[in-house]
Amino acid sequence: MKVRNALLAGARGLWLAIFGLVASILLFVLTVLSICFIVLGIGLVTTPVAVRAVRAYADTRRGQAEAWAGVRIPTPYHRTRPAPRAGIVGHVEQCVALLKDKATWRDLQWLLMDMTVGTVIALLPATLLLYTVWGPVLALGVWKPIVRADGTFWFAFVPVSDQFTANLAAATGVGFGILGVFVNRHLMRGHALLAQQLLRPTRERELALRVDHLTESRHDAVDSSAAELRRIERDLHDGAQARLVAMGMSLGTVEALIEKDPAQAKRLLAAARADSAEALTELRDLVRGIHPPVLAERGLGDAVRALALRMPLPVEVDVELAGRAEAPVESAAYFAVSEVLTNAAKHSGARRVWVDVHHADGSLRIAVTDNGRGGAPQPGAAGGGGDKNGGTGLLGIERRLGAFDGVLAVSSPAGGPTMVTMEIPCVLV
Repeated sequence: MKVRNALLAGARGLWLAIFGLVASILLFVLTVLSICFIVLGIGLVTTPVAVRAVRAYADTRRGQAEAWAGVRIPTPYHRTRPAPRAGIVGHVEQCVALLKDKATWRDLQWLLMDMTVGTVIALLPATLLLYTVWGPVLALGVWKPIVRADGTFWFAFVPVSDQFTANLAAATGVGFGILGVFVNRHLMRGHALLAQQLLRPTRERELALRVDHLTESRHDAVDSSAAELRRIERDLHDGAQARLVAMGMSLGTVEALIEKDPAQAKRLLAAARADSAEALTELRDLVRGIHPPVLAERGLGDAVRALALRMPLPVEVDVELAGRAEAPVESAAYFAVSEVLTNAAKHSGARRVWVDVHHADGSLRIAVTDNGRGGAPQPGAAGGGGDKNGGTGLLGIERRLGAFDGVLAVSSPAGGPTMVTMEIPCVLV
């Protein structure tokens, strides 16, 4: 496994050194020229395009840093900018906004660093592997024509002039290979950590992004609460309230008939009793929809198991929780799982669903997987196969989790399976 990881790190480093060097130089030159050409007017059009290209490339490298080295680099860019105005005024506004953004200049600094120090670090893993092969090849006799043509040939720090020194070069190459097995992954991680210093948000930008996220989450929470209150009011009005009104009218009729027609009064009393039982059932269902008693009494694990038993398809639940989260977090997680299971039962065509609930690294993590047809849209996306609601159900889950800094991820390739992953930062007590 270590050898495989070393080879993979060498290949990735070589790709970063070649492609990264070309891309960084090209984007840096184009962006700087576009900024210089603003005084000529051309830059007003080309600068936003060049900066967006730099940001797209930087986002690609952020993804590679996380996938290849396990280094997560948050994006510092504002995702919700107002649409620019048309015409020259809009181009001027875009340029001014981009040039005032510190992230633009930090990206340019990163391009400079990437094409110099970054290229050297990325080349090291591939170089160690190359020397591993080149040393033994020299010892097989390749050194002779090279030495005859050029005199002493240097293999790293070993001067090759005869068979003994060629053998020494081979031993050195093997040593480089052994070194690469142990350090190549760390070199790639160092490359990613170096990029992280300039590609991550500054402290000021982190706070600004945090404020934006909290503002959006607050609006979503207020909207969700208002929608929930409207649902409760509608359910009360259409359900239990209507039955209670009908029961009151029946009791008034019984009062008038109890002496004149006792038999009819008994029948009306029986109907009123049935209405009262149905009203009580509807009230219990309504209360369960607000906060299920099993969730309050026994926690999220048992509440999800109880929810699974009510589903029309088999649901396997695996829960590993060493305690309980705060009540609002448990409620958000429960209703998120309920919504996902309902979508799976209605739209996925699945024969079985698996729910995994566990707590790790300070977060409650829930994965709901079904073996249905797949094709579910991302939250808020229109159309799609798995969720016929056009993703609005998933968007509601995302907003519910967002109030707790939670995230939602959906993986649903055509043909399945579909996996919905939810993560909420919290502590268990």
